[in-house]
Amino acid sequence: MLARMHGRIERLRLEGRCLKDNPLGDPHERDVYVYVPPGADAGARVPAVLLLPGYGSNHLSILSYSPWSKNTVERFDEQVAAGESPPAILVLPDCMTRWGGSQFIDSEGLGRYQTYLVEEVIPAVDAHFPTVPSSAARGVAGRSSGGFGALRLALDRPGVVSALATHAGDAAFEVSMRPMFTSAAIGLEQAGGLAAFAERLPQGGPRNGPEFDAAFVLAASAAYSADPSGPFPHVALPFDPASAVLRPEVFARWLAHDPLTHAGTPEGAAALRALSLVYVDAGARDEHGLQFAARALAARCRAAGAPVHYDEFDGGHRGTSHRYELSLPMLARALSDAR
Repeated sequence: MLARMHGRIERLRLEGRCLKDNPLGDPHERDVYVYVPPGADAGARVPAVLLLPGYGSNHLSILSYSPWSKNTVERFDEQVAAGESPPAILVLPDCMTRWGGSQFIDSEGLGRYQTYLVEEVIPAVDAHFPTVPSSAARGVAGRSSGGFGALRLALDRPGVVSALATHAGDAAFEVSMRPMFTSAAIGLEQAGGLAAFAERLPQGGPRNGPEFDAAFVLAASAAYSADPSGPFPHVALPFDPASAVLRPEVFARWLAHDPLTHAGTPEGAAALRALSLVYVDAGARDEHGLQFAARALAARCRAAGAPVHYDEFDGGHRGTSHRYELSLPMLARALSDAR
């Protein structure tokens, strides 16, 4: 299918200087896949959108081939060619870790992945492709953990992007994350404990639902509550694995990373207000209750005076990549109008 695209996809290899010596020993040389729309080769410069995958997925997941349906990039390519969307460059970075994800933030437990995006990926793409090298023409979008990463990038680094889309992005941790802890505790116990589970996880991934929740909690703990001086795998869990009872002092560290917490500060409100578009959606039947997080986030955006577009659709948490058919054209329009 990719061979019949109107635009093209290129692979950019980056050294990842700020990922060298990361705590997990993950590779610091990374690929970035870049979609260049038709017309950009003729000298026209176009906006760019960072596209961040969910937990357990990477840049290649977004490009996954199916004989039955088009992937996100192929569909956007069709929309551009049909005039349904302004052209935009899509940037697919690799921020995977051995725990299945980085949450796209800087962490002493995982590495400086947000810095990697801002200081290495964006400048490299601007140098090699016909982007408009300005924050006014740059956006970020993601699903689930990628939606969290998109939110945090916009909130933590004002002036880097001017529009964002978050599809069921991780937020409202007390509602969306806390119920997962019991299942994660079951998964860890079935696997022989945290250390045994962490040793095995990179060799085959989670084997069932509770283990998937345990894997996510491990990755999120490395991002939100790392414990470099503690025993392997050097994280503080937000619950007691023997009883599944909440550890309030550790969960407080998680809540400090909640996008709702950041959006509720004067600095966060100012960062949201400066954006040309905040696209927020979630399925009305999201298994993690992220529709409640999306509603709260949209309310924070409205209170801040940010230009929010909110949508709640009939669906769950998975199989929602089709939502990019709505958000990417909206981002492309907002970025084209703002530059």
